[in-house]
Amino acid sequence: MEKDMDYRNSKLTPERALHMLRSEGLDVTFEQVQEILYLLRKIANIAVSKHLSERR
Repeated sequence: MEKDMDYRNSKLTPERALHMLRSEGLDVTFEQVQEILYLLRKIANIAVSKHLSERR
């Protein structure tokens, strides 16, 4: 997976996600958080693309 994503324009950085997940009691590493965010971004892009293609 792509490890070097640019989070400068993102509201949810890996650091913030790590803090949120750990505050909920989940024991995750920084690398796992990066993988989770990558997957969430991919799913969001697929959902938006599908929605936009259905509107045509």
